[in-house]
Amino acid sequence: MKRLLLGAPLLLGACGSAVGLKPPPGVALPVAPYGATTQPTPIQLVTPTPQQRPQRSDELLRNSEERRADDFDLPPDDGNGN
Repeated sequence: MKRLLLGAPLLLGACGSAVGLKPPPGVALPVAPYGATTQPTPIQLVTPTPQQRPQRSDELLRNSEERRADDFDLPPDDGNGN
């Protein structure tokens, strides 16, 4: 039991390795995207784009400003049609 607990972190540590990615023998990479001039490499295929993993926005509110009037911010209906 102790061996399993000690060996589990070692096994799990190797799961996220992305070094030397290659397609399995006999299997080709996906076709190049429409309009691409070259076939993407395996590393390019697994690297997230900015749209998939956007950067964090640390823009702080610099000046407190009063909200403008919202004509559609109406109170809820009371059920009587009023």
